[in-house]
Amino acid sequence: MMKGVPRYLVTVLVLALACSLASAYDPSPLQDFCVSTNDSAYGVFVNGKFCKDPKLVSANDFFFSGLNSPRDTSNPLGSTVTLLNVDKILGLNTLGISLARIDFAPYGLNPPHIHPHGTEILVVLEGTLLVGFVTSNTDNRLFTKVLNAGDVFVFPIGLIHFQFNAGHTNAVAFAGLSSQNPGLITIANAVFGSNPPINADVLAKAFELDRNVINYLQKKF
Repeated sequence: MMKGVPRYLVTVLVLALACSLASAYDPSPLQDFCVSTNDSAYGVFVNGKFCKDPKLVSANDFFFSGLNSPRDTSNPLGSTVTLLNVDKILGLNTLGISLARIDFAPYGLNPPHIHPHGTEILVVLEGTLLVGFVTSNTDNRLFTKVLNAGDVFVFPIGLIHFQFNAGHTNAVAFAGLSSQNPGLITIANAVFGSNPPINADVLAKAFELDRNVINYLQKKF
């Protein structure tokens, strides 16, 4: 024990550190793997999923094919995200990672959104992307960068971020996320497209907009 430091204070500090580490990431596995299954008969429930009997696990539980193929971006945003989380690769359960391919048409946008459960690291394979994230209140500071093929950018966990194809050609990026199920909250959809809708007077005051504008946005989303 360090001189001058009360024993109870050290205990509180250790407990605080333990709690913060436990809540910051997906639970660490205590076995080689815990392949997800919907069959509750196996009886071992880890991080929201039942574990498949290890004797029944195969290489296919850790495998996905076809991420090299371009995705259809003919939608209003001009982008498509293909997320490989624990629901797509069952072997990701308890491993704390996932992967996404993001395809962009020219001027396509992956709109401002949040991953509540994971940090994202993005690498551009083709094209030019304008990316950025905004810090929390009260600074709301924007960190932004133009990325070309081979460039990498990190989006911290829980912060609003976006990617926009600033070029005249298609763009492709891959993203790694520090969670088996990072979650997604698209800001515009959540605010203006909630079910049931948020009271228009609340949004009109929050955004300092006319109520008719809010009604228009809610109908649009």
